[in-house]
Amino acid sequence: MEPQTTDQGSAGPTARRSLHIEPVGLPATARHYIRDLVYGANDGIITTFAVVSGASGGAVAATAVLIIGVANLTADGMSMGVGNLLSIRAHERVRAAQELPGRGAYPWEHGAATLLAFVRAGANPLCPFLFPAAWGDAALWSRTLTFLHCSLIGAGRATLYSQRWWQARTGTLRVGRPLGGRGV
Repeated sequence: MEPQTTDQGSAGPTARRSLHIEPVGLPATARHYIRDLVYGANDGIITTFAVVSGASGGAVAATAVLIIGVANLTADGMSMGVGNLLSIRAHERVRAAQELPGRGAYPWEHGAATLLAFVRAGANPLCPFLFPAAWGDAALWSRTLTFLHCSLIGAGRATLYSQRWWQARTGTLRVGRPLGGRGV
């Protein structure tokens, strides 16, 4: 039996074939959302680190760095999640217009996955600024946490397909380092 989706077009709902298969279990769910999770996490950690580095480099107080960082997490995270949802909807409507089977049944889930990954990863560069006296050099610790989390994103990605964890980690760092380092 082929999965079906309902398309709400101007002529009313119509059923069409779908290639979507609902994931079951943690590994299958992670593989299903891998594009959204990697996209959101990398953008979250790199943009927040750049904002935090720029603010702390300008000798702004830790409280101001937190306010700017949380504003970035909120606005950019929502933008990423909504943008992903809208792009998937547009893609699905183009496929429907071409009478091709659908690929995704629930675009909002992919948008939510992007948002959550963005906020989760993007919060890391902010942590040292929560209690700057306890961390010492908050900017240095922010850079260290960003580096470590980028490593974890790469290594975690590799667990879902057949690449060695250290190769995926190195690839993530190779791409992320020049981008994140611009804010330092």
